[in-house]
Amino acid sequence: MAGAIIENMSTKKLVIVGVILLLFQAFAFMVGGLIAPSPTTAVDYLAVKCVGKASHRQETKWFMPWGSNQCDKIQSFDEAVAKRIEANDIVFAVHIPMSNNEMSPWFQFILVMLQFDIAFKMTNQIKDGAIVNLDVKLAYRDDMVSEWNEMARSFEKRKLHCNFTFPKTYVNDGRFYTCDVLPFMEVGSVAHKYYLLNIRLPVNERKKINLGIGDIKDIHLVGIHQNGGFTKVWFAMKSFLTPSILIIMIWYWRRISLMNRPPVLLEKRAKRY
Repeated sequence: MAGAIIENMSTKKLVIVGVILLLFQAFAFMVGGLIAPSPTTAVDYLAVKCVGKASHRQETKWFMPWGSNQCDKIQSFDEAVAKRIEANDIVFAVHIPMSNNEMSPWFQFILVMLQFDIAFKMTNQIKDGAIVNLDVKLAYRDDMVSEWNEMARSFEKRKLHCNFTFPKTYVNDGRFYTCDVLPFMEVGSVAHKYYLLNIRLPVNERKKINLGIGDIKDIHLVGIHQNGGFTKVWFAMKSFLTPSILIIMIWYWRRISLMNRPPVLLEKRAKRY
């Protein structure tokens, strides 16, 4: 058909174009498999139990799990009972990232999952449909000496999904439930270097808040973020391919414009019978 671009190309040229496209595809696969790191990284954080007295609850006070300005810590709830520290005065603190590391805008996002370590206790079992109430505060800063800036504050509820695979007897007191990982929060862009989470599990018997949730021993947070190296390789590939696609489109439009007929978006070849 006269005027069709593909029919004006010889078989040799078509083969060359096809080989070039296959080489580009193979190159992209090799970059992804040999150069680019894994797309995401998951980091397990164990929340540190800090003591935040009731007098501090209304203040803008942040509890650091480590460092020169770290909080007063306890190792277990048994220690809290021995020191007569109430559950409302315990703050679970998590610093993102780990010590001697920092976050980067190349990480794109932070997805945080929540998991409880809950021990079985005959006198404090997990009730059916138990819901955990969490008082959560998130802060950020860009160096290790400046004050923390509040980023978000929320009162969250999460339903527990836990199984206990042993007989529920006094003999098995202290064994742990198997609990599902729960979604916790997501930061859509990593604009700062350091983040701090302070979590309370407030207890109110009159309002039945955080009752029947078992004997919580620890809180684990799993932080998932996109690897900076992967983002850089991805950005480099897009920076290379986008101009290439534009050049091909300009060339194609130029060939269309040289035809002795008005250009159309879709060219169809009529069937010959």
